[in-house]
Amino acid sequence: MSSTTTSKNSNRLTGKDLINVGIYSAIYFVIIMILAMTGYIPIMMPLLCVFGPLIGGIPFMLFLTKVKKFGMILIMSIIMGIMMALTGMGFYSLPVAVASGLIAELIWNRAKYRKATASVFVCGVFNIWMWGNYLPLFTNPEGYFSTRQDFGADYEKALTALLPPWMNPVLLASCFVFGVLGGLLGRVLLKKHFIKAGIA
Repeated sequence: MSSTTTSKNSNRLTGKDLINVGIYSAIYFVIIMILAMTGYIPIMMPLLCVFGPLIGGIPFMLFLTKVKKFGMILIMSIIMGIMMALTGMGFYSLPVAVASGLIAELIWNRAKYRKATASVFVCGVFNIWMWGNYLPLFTNPEGYFSTRQDFGADYEKALTALLPPWMNPVLLASCFVFGVLGGLLGRVLLKKHFIKAGIA
């Protein structure tokens, strides 16, 4: 077997790689869903762009120690977008997840899967997918609230007041900034894993 063929095979995702994607996607998703349950409280809706990336950044950073091949981050991101659609958050998260996941993937690939500074930046970019959940509130609020009539008129009024149009870019920035902070927190808590994985 030639060295070229061996190199191509080594870049292909294996069953172990996909298992890692599945495991860490499940952990990350459970964390996000637990936090999302607090969205019944109006003020917690915008704050999900703070706590989601911040807490979710910890398992994501551990996931990065397993990512050595192109495609793993993108697959995880797509899974998040699909799961949001299936749980009633709309389809906006999926295209956003594809875009942010691909960019994060390219950054981590360019860093050769081992630069600590890049890993934190990747965490910030990856968590931008969360912003897609809020787009219906700004692009089609009537359609959004029509699927949540059980929440009541007071909830709609309170959430509308908390999320005027100018909050849209603020939520986007929050997902990235707190994703970076979540990455830093993850690095601190998982320092031994990063050293073992050769990410310095």
